[in-house]
Amino acid sequence: MSDDLPDRLSTDPASPFFNEALLSRGVGIRFRGQEKTNVEEYCVSEGWVRVSMGKAVDRRGKPLTMKLTGPVEPYLRAPG
Repeated sequence: MSDDLPDRLSTDPASPFFNEALLSRGVGIRFRGQEKTNVEEYCVSEGWVRVSMGKAVDRRGKPLTMKLTGPVEPYLRAPG
């Protein structure tokens, strides 16, 4: 894991773990050895990711999510 990446990060602007500058640089997540593209939030120290479940949304318009546990490896994507 790079020193630039926080222990916990969220894509939801209402979350205290949201970081727009970092997300605009491009953050990738490797979870249990697989690349995940539908991650809404992650926590490395607690070992979980929250992934969106398709196009389903709750009554406030936010995506429905499911919490999965396992090893999480965030990284910065290569520019380009």
